[in-house]
Amino acid sequence: MAITIVQAGEPVLRKPARPLRPNEIRSREIRELIEQMKETMHAAPGVGLAAPQIGQGIQLAVIEDRAEYTREWTAEQLADRERQPVPFHVIINPKISVIAEERIDFFEGCLSLANLMALVPRARKVRVECLDEKGAPKVIKAAGWYARILQHEIDHLHGTMYVDHMHPRTLMTVGNYTTHWRNTPMVEIKEALLKP
Repeated sequence: MAITIVQAGEPVLRKPARPLRPNEIRSREIRELIEQMKETMHAAPGVGLAAPQIGQGIQLAVIEDRAEYTREWTAEQLADRERQPVPFHVIINPKISVIAEERIDFFEGCLSLANLMALVPRARKVRVECLDEKGAPKVIKAAGWYARILQHEIDHLHGTMYVDHMHPRTLMTVGNYTTHWRNTPMVEIKEALLKP
């Protein structure tokens, strides 16, 4: 059963979430919450959902970037964004570090900022140490779009949202992005939107 996604202005979105304890991770409540979060993310649809976005101040997020989300994209668009499918997985109590200082600008949206998008600079490569849904430690090394998803969701666990990082002049509705910018090369977007 999908859960309501809270929107910007809800206090839980601006508070650092608390780490989950080992006994909590393996509990029936957390297993059920993960399933509900997965359903909610798919229903939205989205590529990630952090527990604070459903009103739970705990360090838990679900991630999945399905091939169907980009089936109408060109090979050039996928390559430009370094985007490929990411299987469903859970991250708990993550610690993130930047592997390379290179930063890349792309549009991001957020299920807690319905119908808005903006150009957001993010690290191109990251390393994440976390626990999985069974409490087992894992290390994720990610680049491109997957690295962006991880940074976005982990930000939520620290009370941060993409609007804190965005280029303010690029904030727009999803409809306007689709109509005017979706098929525009990034160099042209930056020229048009980032120069006053």
